[in-house]
Amino acid sequence: MKNNSFVNILFLLPLFMLSACGQNKQSLDIKKTPSNNTINKPGNPYYSNTDTTKLKLSEAQWKKVLPEDVYLVMRKAETEIAFTGKYWNTDQKGTYYCASCGNLLFRSTAKFSSSCGWPSFFEQENKKSVVYKNDFSYNMERIEALCGRCDGHLGHLFDDGPPPTGKRYCMNSIALDFIPDSK
Repeated sequence: MKNNSFVNILFLLPLFMLSACGQNKQSLDIKKTPSNNTINKPGNPYYSNTDTTKLKLSEAQWKKVLPEDVYLVMRKAETEIAFTGKYWNTDQKGTYYCASCGNLLFRSTAKFSSSCGWPSFFEQENKKSVVYKNDFSYNMERIEALCGRCDGHLGHLFDDGPPPTGKRYCMNSIALDFIPDSK
């Protein structure tokens, strides 16, 4: 019986790692425009920190403009490996945007250390910045968090966060772009 328990633990460990969220493997070609706190992404005409128009692009269009690792996470709902992303353990002040379309998602004032290996936030920027979908993948019942502008996969929403919301937006670092506050 003890052998079965060990085998069950080995089987469930990867599922546990998937149940939280995701992280980043490579840095993206992002250029910050110093004059106005926007990000310029050459080759992605759909990226804007100011346009909130809902995007309806085909998978072929997204595949053309997103790096492969970003495409796999944001369009195919892949998950980064825990503790590998660039934002999971940072406390720098600033603003987080969707890595696919530039939509404003979170402020650093809503970020907290959850020790899950992915960046976690207790609230989104506004009601429309993040939308939700039931996710029954991997034989689990979760709530998938999607960008409110492009419907890109960001991570998942859990009910184990701190006050005042009790929520934990567990996000893939690679799904986020970050602009630090001006000094």
